[in-house]
Amino acid sequence: MSARKDRRIGVLGLAIAACVTTLPAIAGEATENPAQTSKPADVGAVTGLAIGALAGGPVGAVVGAGIGVVIGEGYHRQAQSKAALQRDLQTSEAERTRLSASVAQLDSSLSQERSRNEELGQSLRQTDDLGVDVSFRTNDDSVTVQAISPLLKLGALVASLPQARVRVAGYADPRGSEAWNDALSLRRADSVAAVLMTAGVPRERIVVEGHGKTAATSAAGDLDAYALERRVTVRVQLQDSSQVARND
Repeated sequence: MSARKDRRIGVLGLAIAACVTTLPAIAGEATENPAQTSKPADVGAVTGLAIGALAGGPVGAVVGAGIGVVIGEGYHRQAQSKAALQRDLQTSEAERTRLSASVAQLDSSLSQERSRNEELGQSLRQTDDLGVDVSFRTNDDSVTVQAISPLLKLGALVASLPQARVRVAGYADPRGSEAWNDALSLRRADSVAAVLMTAGVPRERIVVEGHGKTAATSAAGDLDAYALERRVTVRVQLQDSSQVARND
C-alpha cells in the first residue's frame, strides 16, 4: 500500500512539474503577450493545476491549469474594464462639475447685467431731461470734436436699454429764410443722430426733428443769443417703438 501511494505521489509530482513547465504556453493562449501574463491568470493556473491533479491525475492537472489561466485572465480583464469605466465616470463627473460652475457663473453675470439695466432704467424714469445739447457754428452742420465724447456716452447708455428712445431736435438762429433754416436745422439733427448710431443706437430708436428758427427768441442783432439758438437738443425717453418717427 505504501509503495502504491508513493508511486501516485511521484506521478502527481511529475505531472505538476510538467504542467508548470507548460504553463507559459497555456497562458499564452489566453493573453496576447505570453511574457506578460496577469497575476490572476498565474494564480488561476496554479489553483486549477492542483485541483485538476487531485481530481484527474496528470491529465486533469493539465486541463485544470489551462482552465485556471482562462478564468484568471477573464477576471483580470473584467477588473481592468471596471477600473477604466470608473476613470471615465470620474472624468465625466469632473467635466459636469466644471460645466455647472460655468453655467452658474454665466447666470450670475446675466443677473448682474439685468440688475444694472434695471437700475439704469429706474434712473432714466426719474430723469425727464436726460440728454445733452450740441452747439453749432453759424451756417454749419458739423458736430464739433468736443461734442462727440458726451454723445458717444449717451448713445452707449441708450443702446444698453432696449426700452429707451432718443429724440434729436435741430434749431437755427433767426437769420435767413425759414426754408433755409428748416433744412439747416434738420442737417444738424442728422449729424448728431449719426454719432449716436456710431455708439450703437439703432436708427429706428431715434426721432429726428428739424425746427428751423421757429423756436428762436433772440433779439435782432444779439450775436451771443444767436449762438444759443444754433443747437441740437438730445433727450432720452422711454416710449413704445410705435411712437418712433421722423419729422421731415
